[in-house]
Amino acid sequence: MKNFFKTLESNKVKIFEVMAIILILIFAFCITPKQMQNDIFYTIKIGNLIQQNGIDGVDHFSWHKSLPYTYPHWLYDVGMSLIYDFGGFNAIYISTCIFSCLLGLSIYIVNSKLTNNKFISFAVTIVVLYLIKGYITARAQLVTFILLILLVYNIEMFIQNKKVIYAIMLFLIHLLIANLHIAVWPFTFVLYLPYVAEYLITKLQDVFLYKKIEIYLLKFKAKIIKQKIEKHNINADKIKNEKYVNKLQKVTESLIDYQEIVQKIGVKRKENKGKEYKIIIKKNKNVKWLILIMLITILTGFLTPLGKAPFTYTYLTMEGTTTKNINEHLPLTLANNAHMACTLVVIFALITFSKVKIRLSDLFMLGGLIFLMFWTRRQQSMFVLIGSIAFTRIFIQFLEINLNKSIDKSVQKLLNKYTVFILITVMLAWSLHLYAKVKDNKFVNDEIYPVQAAEWILQNLDVDKIKLYNEYNYGSYLLFKGIPVFIDSRADLYAPEFNTPTRDKKDGNDIFMDFINSSNISTYYGDIFEKYEITHVLLYNNSKIAMLIRKTDSEKYNEIYSDENFVIYEVVNI
Repeated sequence: MKNFFKTLESNKVKIFEVMAIILILIFAFCITPKQMQNDIFYTIKIGNLIQQNGIDGVDHFSWHKSLPYTYPHWLYDVGMSLIYDFGGFNAIYISTCIFSCLLGLSIYIVNSKLTNNKFISFAVTIVVLYLIKGYITARAQLVTFILLILLVYNIEMFIQNKKVIYAIMLFLIHLLIANLHIAVWPFTFVLYLPYVAEYLITKLQDVFLYKKIEIYLLKFKAKIIKQKIEKHNINADKIKNEKYVNKLQKVTESLIDYQEIVQKIGVKRKENKGKEYKIIIKKNKNVKWLILIMLITILTGFLTPLGKAPFTYTYLTMEGTTTKNINEHLPLTLANNAHMACTLVVIFALITFSKVKIRLSDLFMLGGLIFLMFWTRRQQSMFVLIGSIAFTRIFIQFLEINLNKSIDKSVQKLLNKYTVFILITVMLAWSLHLYAKVKDNKFVNDEIYPVQAAEWILQNLDVDKIKLYNEYNYGSYLLFKGIPVFIDSRADLYAPEFNTPTRDKKDGNDIFMDFINSSNISTYYGDIFEKYEITHVLLYNNSKIAMLIRKTDSEKYNEIYSDENFVIYEVVNI
C-alpha cells in the first residue's frame, strides 16, 4: 500500500486517469437497467426478419395487411437480433452494459482531450451519465449517443489542424448513423451549424469592419477612371483628361483614408485580442473546409438500403400527430424536471454573473440544444451529452479565474491518499446504491408486459385468425411472442404519413390516432372495434376501456382470461 501511494505521488495525473476510467466503467455498468424496454422486442424480431428476407419495406407483424414500413434502424435491429440469438436477454443486457461503458469512456476522453483537463472531465462525465441514465437502455439511441459525441470531437479536431483522418471519421460516423438510426441522421448536420455560424459572422464582421466593400468599390472606380484617362490621352482631349485626373485624385485620397482606418482597426483589434468582455469570436479558415465535408457527408443518406428515407423520415415524423401524443416527444416542462432546471441555472449563472468568457460557437451550441430540449423533452439527452463539452470549458475557466492558478495544479495538490480513498469510497458506494435498484429486476416485467396472457393466447387462440386489440406499450412484446398486433411502439408504422401507399397522407391509415382516441375515451371504443372488426381485446386491468366494459358494456364482451395485471375479452356479436 505504501508503494502504491509513493507511485501516486510521482505519477498523480496518470494514476488519476486510470482510476477515473475504472470508476466511470463501474458507474456506467451500475446504472444500466436489466429490465428490457419495449422497443427491444420488435428490434429482435425485425432483425431476424431482415436476416431471413432482407428489407422489403413491408410490415410483417401487425394484422393490418401490407402496411409499408421504413425499417428506420435496420442495422441496429440486425445487430441486436444476432446478440439475442447468441445469448438471449442476458446477452442483450451485457451488450447494453458495454455500450453504456463505451459511452462513459467517450464522454470522458472527448472532454479531456478538448479541454485538456482530466479532473473536471471526470466529474462532468459522472454527472452526464447520471442525468441521461433514463436513456441508457437497449435502444439504437444508445449507440448514436457514442457516435454523436465522437462526431463533435472530430469536428473540433478537424478545425484545429485540418487532418484528413478527421474528415474520414466524420464521413464514417454519418454513414453509421444513417443506417443505425435515420431519425438522428439529420440532427448530425445541426451539430456543424454553431461552427459555421461563427465563421460566417467573422467573415461578415471583416467585410463591414474593414470596409472591404467600400475599398473594393473605390479600387474599381479608380481602375475605370484610369482607363478613361488613357483613352483621352490617346485622343489628346486635355480638358476631359484633366477632369478625370481630378476625380482619380479624390478617389485615391478616399482610398488612402479608408486604408488608414482599416490599419488602425487592425492594430486596435490586436491590442484587444484576449480582452473580450464575454464572447470570444475566433475566425478559423479551416471551417470553410468543414462546410465542404458537411456537404459531402450528405451523400451518406444515399448509402443505405432505405431509399430516400434518411431525407424524409424526420420531416414526416415532425409533420404527423405521433410526436404530439408520445410522452418523450412532448415539450419539456422544468417544473417536472428539477435536474434540468438546476443544470440551466448553473450554466446561466456561470455565464452571466462570473468573469468567464464563452466561445461564440459554444454559445450557439448551448442555445440551439436548449431550444431543441424545450421543443421535445427527449432532446434533453442531447443537451446534456453534447453540451457537456461547452460546460466543461466554462467551468474550468471559472475555477481558474477564482483560484488564480491552473486547475490541474490545484487538483494535484489536493490529490493524496486521503482524497483518493474518499473519492473511491464515495463513487463505489453511489454506484452500488444505484446498482441495488436494478440488480433484482426481471428482464421482462410482467406488470408492464402481458407475459402470462401472451402464453395463454398462444395456447388457446388461433393467432392467425383473430384480430386482437391491444395497447401501445406492450404491443412489441406480443409481436415478439408471435402474436399479430393492432399497434406497437413503432409509431410511424401506424401513422398515415408513413403507411400511405400513394404517398398522400389522406390515403393512409391513422391507426395511431384511432388507438389514442379510443384509449382515452375521446372516441367510443366500440366504434373503433367495429371499424377494425376486432374479435378480441387485451387490456391492462386498470385501463379506462377495461373499466367501462366491466361497468357498462359487459353484455357485449366475454371475459375469457384475467390475471393480476391483464384481462382478455372476446367480442360478442350481437
